[in-house]
Amino acid sequence: MNQNLPPVIASDMHEIDFKLHGDDMQFVEIELDPQEAVVAEAGGMMFMDDGIAMETVFGDGSQRNSGFLGALLGAGKRLLTGESLFMTVFQNQGGTKRRVAFGAPYPGKIVPVHLRDIGGELITQKDSFLCAAKGVSVGIAFQKRLGAGLFGGEGFIMQRLTGDGWAFVHAGGTLYERTLGPGEVLRVDTGCIVGFQPTVDYDIQFVGGVKTALFGGEGLFFATLRGPGKVWLQSLPLSRLAGRVVAAAQASGGREEGSVLGGLGRMLDGDNSR
Repeated sequence: MNQNLPPVIASDMHEIDFKLHGDDMQFVEIELDPQEAVVAEAGGMMFMDDGIAMETVFGDGSQRNSGFLGALLGAGKRLLTGESLFMTVFQNQGGTKRRVAFGAPYPGKIVPVHLRDIGGELITQKDSFLCAAKGVSVGIAFQKRLGAGLFGGEGFIMQRLTGDGWAFVHAGGTLYERTLGPGEVLRVDTGCIVGFQPTVDYDIQFVGGVKTALFGGEGLFFATLRGPGKVWLQSLPLSRLAGRVVAAAQASGGREEGSVLGGLGRMLDGDNSR
């Protein structure tokens, strides 16, 4: 599946064109005019044309904060969210258009969000950011309520993307978008939140009775999102995927699935590693 979108001219951001490729394992292909650039998390690049220079920078890569102290502040914000102190800038230093692509870290959807269209700000889970037009600032957003801070599941520090250009975030599994009306409440598993507009009120609530909390299988707390504003949800958070993989590995105990011979079968196959 290819998605072609027209260029959008941003006032203080680098203008970029892009295509989304794939279905369940997507990647975004970004077309850069000469001297245009994008910033990305380390390790997300899939390919790039000759003529694109790759530079690792200290901080959030937006270059909004000039000087060493500004870069140090940006790096400190990223450290609080558990990310690397550095980001990578990909700039087209050739004389014609060049392309660079970034791949999704696991099965899901890449969500393009034009920050200018949603008020210039987006709050996201700390591991959902993929890349953005140069000029977009990647900061932190503290949850104001104590309950959200202590029991948020994914942490009370989230990422804040600000600017008026394109930003790309990743949602695991199937993406669900919903616009909440004023006062409308949506209850969500904390890990299933990809992002939301800052106008959305975020809090954490206890699930209810003791029996439900202990044996319901959904955890002790869930998130409440109160409108107005747009929210993006994912059906397969990375934490849930990792938990299922670990549980399956522990349950199998190293045995070969579907084999009644188990370890004997491995011996017959010449596998003596155990």
